[in-house]
Amino acid sequence: MVLSRLRTARVIVSGDSFVGPQRAPLKFPDPQLLFTHPTRCRLSRSRPHHLTNHCHTSINPAVPGDISRKRDRDRDRDREKTSAMENSTTPKPIRCKAAVSRAPGEPLRIEEVVVAPPQAYEIRMKILCTSVCHTDVTFWRMKGFPAVLPQIYGHEAVGVVESVGEHVEEVVVGDLVVPTFLAQCGECGECESERSNMCAKLPYRAVGMPRDGTTRFTDAEGAVVHGFLGGAASFSEYTVADVAHVVKMDPAIPPEKACLLSCSVSTGVGAAWKVAKVEAGSTVAIFGLGAVGLAVAEGARLRGAGRIIGVDLNPDKFEIGKRLGITDFVNPKELGEKPVSQVIREMTGGGADYCFECIGLASLMSDAFQSSRIGSGKTIILGVEMHGSPIMLDSTEILRGKCVMGSLYGGIKPKTDIPILVKQYLNKELKLDEFITHEMGFHDINKAFDLLIQGKSLRCTIWMDR
Repeated sequence: MVLSRLRTARVIVSGDSFVGPQRAPLKFPDPQLLFTHPTRCRLSRSRPHHLTNHCHTSINPAVPGDISRKRDRDRDRDREKTSAMENSTTPKPIRCKAAVSRAPGEPLRIEEVVVAPPQAYEIRMKILCTSVCHTDVTFWRMKGFPAVLPQIYGHEAVGVVESVGEHVEEVVVGDLVVPTFLAQCGECGECESERSNMCAKLPYRAVGMPRDGTTRFTDAEGAVVHGFLGGAASFSEYTVADVAHVVKMDPAIPPEKACLLSCSVSTGVGAAWKVAKVEAGSTVAIFGLGAVGLAVAEGARLRGAGRIIGVDLNPDKFEIGKRLGITDFVNPKELGEKPVSQVIREMTGGGADYCFECIGLASLMSDAFQSSRIGSGKTIILGVEMHGSPIMLDSTEILRGKCVMGSLYGGIKPKTDIPILVKQYLNKELKLDEFITHEMGFHDINKAFDLLIQGKSLRCTIWMDR
């Protein structure tokens, strides 16, 4: 009876029903061996795949219910495997070390924090190295909004993508990336225009993730710890950033050099290239020779400026400046009663073509404006005046052709322009080595703050694994 059923069975399975005749009858081994000795089962390679699994289970292929139940079990098993695979690849929270600010101006504390998985349009990265910028110092000292404590500062950094959220396509796990405090969504009118680098879809914000204003950090007790500048918060072994605030880097560039392009060097070089558009043979005066000011000098050098004047109270900056194109130096402390603007006008025969203010003092902004040439002089302001002091400008000089321009992040569009700077460095055109004056491990981060505040460093590379 069983053999008769086996010979006449000509059905195939579709879902839970049977449809249509087969072109040839199914062939099976000896049914007595198949159904009475399951542990000794040896099936032919030609046997249909849906009967080769779990050969120890007694199934009568001529009974529709048996086949249907087996298919249900196989389907459930496949779903369990798929679910297990998905669970194994879904990013989990990470516990790591971070330098947390809990009181204005007090030393950062190395604490354990929990970094949440990236959400949609976000990536989580493992920070390789970071550095301290004057912007970090400014917020660290700040009492009240926009500084919100406890907070993790840091934004000039480089890392490797550890995991990605939904809808992230431009980077993958393992990519070398830098965070940027300005976004480039690539979709809004500002991002599509050459006139501005101020993304309208994801505008600049000091605290909170760009799309929802929340944080991805909590401390060991589960309390909220705030991030910084678009989610960068690079004073942490791991951090989460919006993909619009991330630039993929050529892996050929050393991490410590890529770190510089995350903020300071891009800001200064961009101001000379994209904002001022320094012309070959022109005269340039730079007020403040920190990392940003020296990057302006490097940008002006690459643009072919004929004369680059550096103004700073620290004579130690002059030697480094020479290697980055500065031709003349002015120390206001050595001028007596003579205004620095008068000295620069005398040096340039009427004023510099381009004056860059890179400190953030209203008085220095006025000096820079007065040092520029009547008729065509441009004053570019990169520093942030944090004291609320007004800038004093002579309106008659504005009427006579002088202009003042602001420069946030050097006018660069991060995803478009930073790769160009990387190429310039790899081609040995753009200098970066001169900007790194110190290196240290993560646990010495407070020492890096001290060196910058005391004017003893340009950029201190802080390695997270040291």
